[in-house]
Amino acid sequence: MNNDIKGKVKEYYGSIAKKVDNKSKCSCGCGTSCCGDMTNSNLYSSEYIADLPVEAVNASLGCANPITFAELKEGEIALDLGSGGGIDVFIASKYVGKSGKVFGLDMTDEMLVLANKNKVKMGINNVEFIKGYIEDIPMKDEAIDVILSNCVINLCEDKEKALKEVYRVLKTGGRLAIADVVILKDVPQDIKQNMEMWVGCIAGALPTQEYIQILKKVGFKDVEILPVNVYTKEIIESIVNEKKLNDLYENMDKNMIDGAFAGAYVKAIK
Repeated sequence: MNNDIKGKVKEYYGSIAKKVDNKSKCSCGCGTSCCGDMTNSNLYSSEYIADLPVEAVNASLGCANPITFAELKEGEIALDLGSGGGIDVFIASKYVGKSGKVFGLDMTDEMLVLANKNKVKMGINNVEFIKGYIEDIPMKDEAIDVILSNCVINLCEDKEKALKEVYRVLKTGGRLAIADVVILKDVPQDIKQNMEMWVGCIAGALPTQEYIQILKKVGFKDVEILPVNVYTKEIIESIVNEKKLNDLYENMDKNMIDGAFAGAYVKAIK
């Protein structure tokens, strides 16, 4: 990832962690329900988040719920990429049980501090948060049964390198179960190039077919991408307003971006 983009992403998500840790609400502009009170969110029903620390829930910056299709089993080892405050790690820990383990990988010190505080509040021992980058995952080959992620791969500038690493650490037969933003139709180049929109999960998104091609190129099979939360122009406008990108938005073709992005389920097998 370009250092400027990576630095901007770290700065932004670090600020989110600080706000949540200070009992503030946040807004990441990554779909219909990023951050804030997720209880009534269409991403996580109450059965998933009822017993989680509010700080873990409020720090969630997702675009869909990857646990719904991960098919986690007792005793499995899972890895959540870009784990943030730990929401998906904690939910996954319920499914893998005491005989399993869930790792959370994040590059942001502030998020790691927040996640470990939430771990203490949960009082669980089958999770571990580690610092690192998706393009260079600090784990051995074929160490993981299931890879999870939620609205994070789109923030990697070199997605092929990131997905090669994902493939490397998965066991043969292991599963990829991630939620990510994808492009459903052509969008203006200025959106693709705008760094602030990268942080908002939009500009870094890939067209669905290109995403599929990269996954297959690095070795994955049974690849499937299913859009589940389509972003209307009203949602895009809320992102623009939150990030104060109104000058950019004024020059956009509103109909062109309407329905151009979606939160999607991304599935594959090694």
